[in-house]
Amino acid sequence: MAKIILTQEVSGLGSAGDVVDVKNGYARNFLFPRGFATPWSRGAEKQIESIKQARAARELSSLEDAQALAAKLTSTTLTVPVTAGAEGRLFGTVRAGDIASAVENAGLGSIDKRRVDLTQRIKTTGVYQAVVHLHEDVNANVEFEVVPA
Repeated sequence: MAKIILTQEVSGLGSAGDVVDVKNGYARNFLFPRGFATPWSRGAEKQIESIKQARAARELSSLEDAQALAAKLTSTTLTVPVTAGAEGRLFGTVRAGDIASAVENAGLGSIDKRRVDLTQRIKTTGVYQAVVHLHEDVNANVEFEVVPA
């Protein structure tokens, strides 16, 4: 088992500044090459403290921002244009990145696609819902309409 420091939020593992134990191969082959983590050392404890202080400062200010963005997202219906056939069947599927792009195109701000949770596979045009995790305590239910481009 390798002891590592996360430099970014990793789904199912932790957030930036957390010290976690993972298997050696997972750290060596996935986390380190993508820049999600660094090896733990005694000297890195100072780095952990600075990451945690920065995260705490961001979270205090971002809680109000997240609540404001959640209010905007729940009151707005987003439009996601996709290529579709004559009967409304999509060529492909709508992914979390498409929802994040629609939020940005609507002028509501930018969100990370990893924070968008689609509850079902979307293969036809229509109105759907997704959950966006904006903060640990703030989730927004987003309604979006899939329309042919």
